[in-house]
Amino acid sequence: MSRTHTPFHRLYADELRRRLAEPRRFLQVVTGPRQVGKTTLAQQVMATLGMPSRYASADEPTLRGPGWIAQQWEAARLDIAEAGSAGAVLVLDEIQKIPGWSEAVKRLWDEDTRAKRPMKVVVLGSAPLLVARGLDESLAGRFETLHLPHWSFAEMRAAFGWTVDQYVYFGGYPGAASLIGEPLRWRRYVIDSLIETSISRDVLLLTRVDKPALLRRLFELACRYSGQILSYTKMLGQLQDAGNTTTLAHYLDLLAGAGMVCGLQKYAGDVARRRGSSPKLQVLNTALMSALSDLTLDEAHADRELWGRLVESAVGAHLANAAAAGLCSVFYWRNRNREVDFVVTAGRRLIAIEVKSGRSRGVLPGMAAFAARFEPTQSLLVGGDGIPVEDFLSRPVGDWIGR
Repeated sequence: MSRTHTPFHRLYADELRRRLAEPRRFLQVVTGPRQVGKTTLAQQVMATLGMPSRYASADEPTLRGPGWIAQQWEAARLDIAEAGSAGAVLVLDEIQKIPGWSEAVKRLWDEDTRAKRPMKVVVLGSAPLLVARGLDESLAGRFETLHLPHWSFAEMRAAFGWTVDQYVYFGGYPGAASLIGEPLRWRRYVIDSLIETSISRDVLLLTRVDKPALLRRLFELACRYSGQILSYTKMLGQLQDAGNTTTLAHYLDLLAGAGMVCGLQKYAGDVARRRGSSPKLQVLNTALMSALSDLTLDEAHADRELWGRLVESAVGAHLANAAAAGLCSVFYWRNRNREVDFVVTAGRRLIAIEVKSGRSRGVLPGMAAFAARFEPTQSLLVGGDGIPVEDFLSRPVGDWIGR
């Protein structure tokens, strides 16, 4: 399916290369969900730097403690001794698997700073929440981050020649792209290699979860109801499990941290009211929705209700992944029976976005009510007779919100 045998070059590689070409200043932290190309990106950059580089992965069951980090670090220091003032680069992958990793990295980084060693360090992590916890605890002021989101439609089209319908259904997992001609095989790959691995290795293995079965069912519920607003009380009723709303909110945060699903808050001028709102469930990659639906692309396209939710979820994922990278914040809005699908804030800009998979009929009451109350900077209709879905997904979110 791929147009080329060479790995696709994501633009994030240019940014990492630019940072590593600068004089040693900050530890580089690259985070993002599984299967978005963090390792490939790091290796592409290493191949073009023109200085010694060392790559090591902690994604092995035999690696236990921070002593492994020290061993890799010492090996990289030997590279520096040979390279001289040109320096060297050390890349540590799946860093969150090492207990106490941030303390070990802090000690070694500070030793190099005092010794004025020109060693640059990149750490990669598939569990952004856990990586962030380590950074906050030990490495304040010593690092900058680069967040790799799920692949966009523009990237999947450039790398694999996909149509917008293929992207809406199959989502943005490049590793699964070669399997879309075999729907059952594609579905099993997404479920077994992506969903199960992310939940078991990036959430359950690394975080205390008292009710793992509840977390798994919450994930399935979020995929089934992506694009819909559901109160935590109603979720508990659907899940038929003993628990409370605080537990569900925490589990939803963990799943969001693994780049799987999230709960968008209701937009309101009052932050406390946002936090108390029912979440709008949102997948961060529509492949998760489709893999659990048991329908083929053609069957999903023929189901108007399901296809409408897939289209809305694809637009929502595009926005939510931009929010995960710090570009903006994304909400929804509802007042009685009037609703706006997505509300985006970026600095002082306020953008209301409505998604329609068919032709819209006249004035949208939700948009009109929102505009009267909040006076948004911009109101966008995506789909229907507004901006074509393909055009909206083809361009970075920053283009639409003035960033």
